[in-house]
Amino acid sequence: MEPQEQPHGTSGDDCSVSGFDSAEKVIMKWDATASEEAREKMIFTDPQEVKLYLHAVDEIQRYLSPSSSSPEDLESRANSAIQIAMARLEDEFRNILVSHSSPINSDSLLSSSSSSSHLEVEEDTNNNNNNNNEDDDQEDETDLLKRSNSSSSTSSATVRLPTGRGSYSRSTSSIREIELIPIDAVIYLSWIARRMVSAGYLRECIQVYGSVRKSAVDSSFRRLGIEKLSIGDVQRLNWEALEQKIRRWIRAAKICVRVVFASEKLLCEHVFESVGAVNIHEACFMETVKGPAIQLFNFAEAISISRRSPEKLFKILDLHDALIELLPDIESVFDLKSSDSIRVQAAEILSRLAEAARGILSEFENAVLREPSRVPVPGGTIHPLTRYVMNYISLISEYRPTLVDLIMSKPSRNATDTNAPEMDFSEVENKGPLALHLIWIILILQFNLEGKSKYYRDAALSHLFVMNNVHYIVQKIKGSVELREMIGDLYLRKLTGKFRQAATYYQRAAWVKVLYCLRDEGLRTKGSFASGVSRSALRERFKSFNALFEEVHRVQSQWLVPDSQLREELKISILEKLSPAYRSFLGRFRSHIESGKHPENYIKITVEELETEVLDLFEGLTATQQHQRRRSE
Repeated sequence: MEPQEQPHGTSGDDCSVSGFDSAEKVIMKWDATASEEAREKMIFTDPQEVKLYLHAVDEIQRYLSPSSSSPEDLESRANSAIQIAMARLEDEFRNILVSHSSPINSDSLLSSSSSSSHLEVEEDTNNNNNNNNEDDDQEDETDLLKRSNSSSSTSSATVRLPTGRGSYSRSTSSIREIELIPIDAVIYLSWIARRMVSAGYLRECIQVYGSVRKSAVDSSFRRLGIEKLSIGDVQRLNWEALEQKIRRWIRAAKICVRVVFASEKLLCEHVFESVGAVNIHEACFMETVKGPAIQLFNFAEAISISRRSPEKLFKILDLHDALIELLPDIESVFDLKSSDSIRVQAAEILSRLAEAARGILSEFENAVLREPSRVPVPGGTIHPLTRYVMNYISLISEYRPTLVDLIMSKPSRNATDTNAPEMDFSEVENKGPLALHLIWIILILQFNLEGKSKYYRDAALSHLFVMNNVHYIVQKIKGSVELREMIGDLYLRKLTGKFRQAATYYQRAAWVKVLYCLRDEGLRTKGSFASGVSRSALRERFKSFNALFEEVHRVQSQWLVPDSQLREELKISILEKLSPAYRSFLGRFRSHIESGKHPENYIKITVEELETEVLDLFEGLTATQQHQRRRSE
């Protein structure tokens, strides 16, 4: 039980003076400015000394109360003694805090379960005038501390810290408040705080408490990897370094809000709620955590106002998701009037992160439309822009739950921009804004790719390039459940038709001259249809076919169709037209060549060899690699 005030007797001044003298003697004994022993020892390591000292402080304070009619000399001595006592209690207060303040272990937090230690401080709130059995009626301090985990009491008054909660450590679904300081130390702190506040030392009490606990919070921050960076410091970091810090911040912020700040708030309530001063626990809480909280949220604020670029979108969305998840906990922990600024800052950061995400998406669309590279990719393969954009929007689709709430307007084309494609929204009128933005990105990607295809001098290669890239777009959409659901099968069929059309255009551009050599026109002797074929014309036709096919094979073996299934389908489609035409041509005219001189100069390839040669196409082989392949065969 806490040491109680002695009643101010009315039966004589001698008794009163004697009580004052005894109390003053105890105070002076522990005056650190006058005694080496007092400097080396602490009162609150010995429960009996605690009891005697607090009784002495209470006794001295009675002579300073407004209702006291103490002689002037006693009042002066009381003022002097109380100043010494408060200086001593301030030192004791600081020592208890420092000796029990250590950073929170983040690893143990993730696996620890909350305890439910009950904290009760029993105190007789009545000033009983019967003091004959004082030692029998008052519990020894050590007994109290042993019983402090009990949830019941037989005393006439039970004070729970905080009132009505009845437990020191507690946990909600997300907030996990833990015991930062042992219960016996909390009780001592509460007793000291009550006397310091009663004596008019509120400001000193708050300053000492805030200073020590803030240092403990700072230590926890360092252990969690939260650095002291200004907004300017954050914005000067390169993006690779920031990505790592963002990942660390998200993990640390959850622990800071749900454990560190929440536990500091609970500790303040335990230490100060029974002190009696209005809102003192609020003041102490803000003195402790306001600086660290601002430091914590300044990082997210710096990211939210930093220069926008496409690579930042997903980490900004991660930050947004983490903060929106934390916001109810922030509002719960910082629910005090004095902490309005923290709640407002968190809400404003969330709003700016949302705006940053929308801005980055818009800037990404413009960047895709205006990507300026003009150097054709070798072999008509997939352009790096196509890979980048499709990987990017695949990631966007994974953030669908967040972006659906953030992207609220349809994409729009600048009416004065003639270098942008038209988009007919009627084709996708049932799609939400986010899906429309993804379709718009695919549309402007195609538009850009079609422009790049014109830089190929070979029309066939230009069409092959379009086919490869649109096919890649289709495959990426099919490979993502979320992306396919947003794009929709209707638009997917339209894209499929686009790459098939490009494949058809390629075949026409690449093979029409070869197939033209296998026609009958121009081979018959003029005016003598029944008699036969012009051998010279036929020889020229075979020479033209051989030259054209050899050139097509040499060139297109260096071209690329990266997708193996598409590559095989394209070869089969070519052979379905070329093989029957060549076989028929040989069947009709072989005899005319073989009956003449040197037939091997004109019929250089069999149907089977032609089919083998076609199978070499689109492998990206150099001339040397082609030669090595022929030798190995």
